[in-house]
Amino acid sequence: MTSAQGPAGRQVIGVDLGGTAIKLGRFDDSGQTLAALERPTPRPQMPGAVAMAIAEAIEAIDPGAEAAAIGIGLPGPADAAGRVARIAINLPGWLEVPLADWLEPRLGRPVVLANDGNCALLGELWLGAARQARDVVLLTLGTGVGGGVALDGTLFRGRNGAAAEPGLISLDPEDGAPCSSGNRGSLESFCSLSGLARLSDRQPRELIEAAARGEPEALEIWRRYGVRLGQGLSSLIYLFTPELVLIGGGLSAACPYILPAAQAEVEQRVLPVSREGMRLGQAALGNGAGALGAARLALDHLAAAGGDRLG
Repeated sequence: MTSAQGPAGRQVIGVDLGGTAIKLGRFDDSGQTLAALERPTPRPQMPGAVAMAIAEAIEAIDPGAEAAAIGIGLPGPADAAGRVARIAINLPGWLEVPLADWLEPRLGRPVVLANDGNCALLGELWLGAARQARDVVLLTLGTGVGGGVALDGTLFRGRNGAAAEPGLISLDPEDGAPCSSGNRGSLESFCSLSGLARLSDRQPRELIEAAARGEPEALEIWRRYGVRLGQGLSSLIYLFTPELVLIGGGLSAACPYILPAAQAEVEQRVLPVSREGMRLGQAALGNGAGALGAARLALDHLAAAGGDRLG
């Protein structure tokens, strides 16, 4: 990565905010986990209640206030300054929420925000499968389809922080299923958990175990899923010509059964010059990527600000 290392010896907290759980880690500046915690996300997930839960969880994981900054990954885009949660389409009431401004007075430390897909990519760039890469596309497959893009080792966020929502590109805008974003036939509508459920009424774990046993029906379901994934990846590859495409999130456990079909689809649809030297593989950090990447976000924020704490 191009960003500078955080101040030596500093601790930071990374928070991965999800619709069902808030996952936290306290890390040193080498990425070593010093403490970990998971709390349920309040229901309904209204901004005020979630902000309170995040603050309480941070105080629980860091009772001595040793961490110098907090990074938070959001299920939606943040503004370019990393201060405001612009929208979270799967959380009620999340529109232009000034989460950093709400948390900093209570915590007394800088808070910086980013899309959770960007955080997962930061984690993979730092200590995961993308450590040696510069141009990377990451897709996270789960309840939704998120992800992020790095160009020349730097996150691509666009002019207002909302760029690179790879799961929301269109695959079948006429006949595809509605997407919570307002789109129809998006990559998310095909490759999320709900998209998989339209292919089979079996649970993902059951389908993975059946595929591992060589069951033809399960293998065919994952092949069809992989074809749709490859179609979406083809558009992203033409846009960004990455050297590495990573698949993360909960459904990435099925990578042995979906990536061959996705790879074949990419090879059929993408000109060789646009995929020259490109690798397609599984992310390395699993469900811990988001919190680790949020911690990396906090370290980079400290480095950019000279390492100063609030107050």
